This record gives sequence, C-alpha cells and structure tokens, in this order.
Amino acid sequence: MVKFKWLPALAFCIALQAEDVTPHIGYVEIYGAHKSSEKKIRSALGLDQGGVLPVSRDELEARIDKISGVIGSSVEAVCCDEKQMVLYVGVEEKNTPHFDFHATPDSHIELPKDLVDEYHSFLDAVSGSMATGKADEDLTNGYSLMTDPNCRERQQAFLAMASRDLVILDRVVRNSSDPEQRAIAAYVLQYGPRGPRTTQTVVNGLQYALQDPDSTVRENAMRSLKAVAVGARLHPEQQIRLEPTWFVELMNSVLWSDRRNASLALVNLTDKRDSASLALIRDRALTSVVEMARWRDLQHALPGFILAGRVAGLTDKEIEDAWVKGDHEAVIQKALKSGKSHPRSEALGSMLN
Repeated sequence: MVKFKWLPALAFCIALQAEDVTPHIGYVEIYGAHKSSEKKIRSALGLDQGGVLPVSRDELEARIDKISGVIGSSVEAVCCDEKQMVLYVGVEEKNTPHFDFHATPDSHIELPKDLVDEYHSFLDAVSGSMATGKADEDLTNGYSLMTDPNCRERQQAFLAMASRDLVILDRVVRNSSDPEQRAIAAYVLQYGPRGPRTTQTVVNGLQYALQDPDSTVRENAMRSLKAVAVGARLHPEQQIRLEPTWFVELMNSVLWSDRRNASLALVNLTDKRDSASLALIRDRALTSVVEMARWRDLQHALPGFILAGRVAGLTDKEIEDAWVKGDHEAVIQKALKSGKSHPRSEALGSMLN
C-alpha cells in the first residue's frame, strides 16, 4: 500500500511536526551485521543522533557496501521517535541467509484503466487519512476496509473489480514487466472472491508475489496476505492454508520493510502455535527475530518479541506480561535457548521433505 521509503517517510514526519520542517535522526538501528563491525558501519554512515537526515540514501548505502565482508545494504528512514526519524540500516554479509527473488518479468500485460485509476485515487485518499489520523483498518472480512470513509469507498469498489478481473490480476502480478502494475495487482487481489477455485487463485498469486524483485510489490502482497490470514482464521469454512516459508525467509531480508511486514504476517500465522511454522522460524530466522525484538522503537519491536516468545514456548499471556513488565531480555534468552535445544525439529524436517 503506502511504503515508508525515503521521501514518503519525510513527508509523513514533516506533517506530524509542522513547527519544524527539517527531519532529524532520532537514532540508528543496525541489523544483519553479525561479522562486520558495527563501529565501522556507524563510521561509514557519518551520522549523529539529532543530526539532519541526509537527502541521499544511495550515498549512505554505497559507503556501507565498501566495508569488507558486506555484499549489500539498505537504509530506510521511518517516522517517528519523538518526532524524529528512526534510521534502519540493514546489512547483508557473505555466507548468511540470502533471499532469492523471481527474475523480472518481461510481458507488457496491463490492468484495466478504471482499476488503475481507482487505485491511484485510493492512494490519494490514504495520504489524506494519514494526515487526519484515520488510517485504521478492519481485516475481519479477509480484506482491508479502512476507517476513513473515502478510503473505504474505494476499497469497496475493489470488490467488484477484483471479481470482474481476477484472471487478469493473477496474470499481471506474475508476468507484467511494470512493477507498478504488479504492485496494484498485489494489493487488489486480496479483494478477490472466496470460492472453491477463486480463493486458490487469490492465495497462490499473492504468495508468488512474495518473491517479486520489487520491494513495493512484496509489501503489498504481504499486506494483502495479512488480511487474508485474518479472514481465514475467523472464517475456517474458507479452508485457506497459507504457507509460512517465504514469510520466514523474508525475515532475513536486508530491507526493513520486508522484515517488518513479514513479522506481522507471521504473528497471525503462528496464532495457533503451528509447530511446523515455529520450527521453521527457529531454524531459519531466529537471529532476525531476536534482532527485531531488541529494537528500541517498541511498536516495531513487538512483532519480533511475540515471535520470540512463541518460539520459546510461552503462552500469549506470559508474553504480554513480560512485555508490560519490561522483562524483554528474559524472553529473548529463552528463545535463544530454545534454538540451541532444537537445532532441527521433527516438524521442520517433515515440512521440508
């Protein structure tokens, strides 16, 4: 939907602090740096807490990429910590989990113009809703319906369009060479009709989009699948089964937005303590979960903390109590201990075989 990349994040933060239009850095979070020196990364960034946010993120990433052992990096500015930006700096090192994307498709297939126009109107409405604090959404139907009436009206229009254009939506999300077309399809697919055949088209198309080479397509797919998962839990008669594999792999992405949205989806997918999903998280993404759980922004840390608690075998009540009391590190240590005692569970073995 709307992604807090560089300029969008600045615009949102500026809207929240109209008295000061200069965006400043609250603090810097570094993740993925297990072999590289965090001191060297901070030195390469050359940024200070409270300093002005640089205009060029590409320049920052180029500096980090020059550090020995680093093969890729990502810098994302996210609003806001006490009206200051949080800078998330992701690092990918040699011989660490790597997420492979689909090859960029080369078909010139496009969505109907009225659907594209409706989506653009929806994005404009979302921008307005964020400024007025009406960006909440209801996912209980298996698709997003926002509180803001202008947004909701356009989302309701997607229901008829997705039913009419389900086949073309699926083709575009897989094959269009235009990343914006794929991103629109990945968002609108969540509004597709639920039925014996159509539901599978919706789910398969969205899960395919999780490996899209474009980050906005992946983000829209994760947002859509999060809504689908909520609806599936409340409406078991739909018999929807979402695979956790690509969400877990995205927890190792160098992009903050990938990790953030994957963690939110996994919180929903592990709500009933599916042993295979938790084993997969423990085996493939426990380090990333712990990194997230230790982030200073509590809103961003909470999904990772919940996953750490579930991996550790705690009940949601125990996780909630520890969160409220501030006993965060105790839960994290239990999760790490669980990882050592379950190097590869039978549940994971059966899932991958």
